[in-house]
Amino acid sequence: MLATVGAYGLIEDGDRILVAVSGGKDSYTLLDLLAAARRKAPVRFELVAWHLDQGQPGYDGAPLRAWLEGLDLPHEVVREDTYSAVIAQAEGEARPTYCRVCSRLRRGILYTAAERVACNKIALGHHRDDSLETLLLNLFYSGRLQAMPADYVTNDGRFRVIRPLIECSESDIARHATEVGYPILPCNLCGSQADLKRVEIKKLLATLERTIPDVRSVMLAALKNVRPSHLLDVEVAQAWAEAADRFPARR
Repeated sequence: MLATVGAYGLIEDGDRILVAVSGGKDSYTLLDLLAAARRKAPVRFELVAWHLDQGQPGYDGAPLRAWLEGLDLPHEVVREDTYSAVIAQAEGEARPTYCRVCSRLRRGILYTAAERVACNKIALGHHRDDSLETLLLNLFYSGRLQAMPADYVTNDGRFRVIRPLIECSESDIARHATEVGYPILPCNLCGSQADLKRVEIKKLLATLERTIPDVRSVMLAALKNVRPSHLLDVEVAQAWAEAADRFPARR
C-alpha cells in the first residue's frame, strides 16, 4: 500500500482524510494500514473513520463501534435508512440490482459527511481485483476501456477520492483480515444477489487463473502500460499526438 501511496502521491502534508468503513474486510484493512502509516509517515495528516448504518434488517454495528473506539482516531457512525430506498427503487424490475442505487445514495451521504467534518480527501477500500473486474465489466458490457484509478477529483471539485489499496490483491486482504480477526458486518443487499454481472466476471477471472496463474498481476501491469497510439479512440489519438514527445517510451 505504501508504494501505491507514494507512486500516485495519494497523501500530502496537511491532508484530512475521511476513511469510509463499510464493515467489510477491505475497509477495515484500509483504515488499519493508514493508521499505522500515519504514526511513522514523513508528512502529517489526519484520519477520520466514518461508517454508515444503512438500516438493513438484522444490522448490529456494536462490534464495529467497539473496534473503532479502540483506535486512537476520531470516528463517526451515521444512520440513514438507504436500505428501504434501495429496495423501493428496485421494485418492479425483472432482475433488480441493488449495488448501483445503493452506491449512489451512499456516495451523496459520504460527500456531505466529508464536508461537514472538514476533510479534503476521501479514502475508499477498492483493491486490485475490484479494478480488474470493473475493467472487464466495462469492456464486455459497456464498450469502454475503463477501470478504477488510484485517485480522482469529484465532479464538483470538492474532494480528491483516493484508493490506497488499488494495487493490493483481494486474496492478500482476505488473508490479513482473517489473521487480524476484524468484526466483519454482512451486507444484506449486494451479498444477497448471486447472479450479478460482477459475480460472473469473478468466475471468469478465476477460470483464467487456472491456466494463467499470474493473470491478475499481468492485467494490473497492463493498466499501467498503455499504448494510446494503438487504440481506436480519435480523441485519445489526438491528445496523444500532442503529448507523445514527452513520453518517448510509450510510442
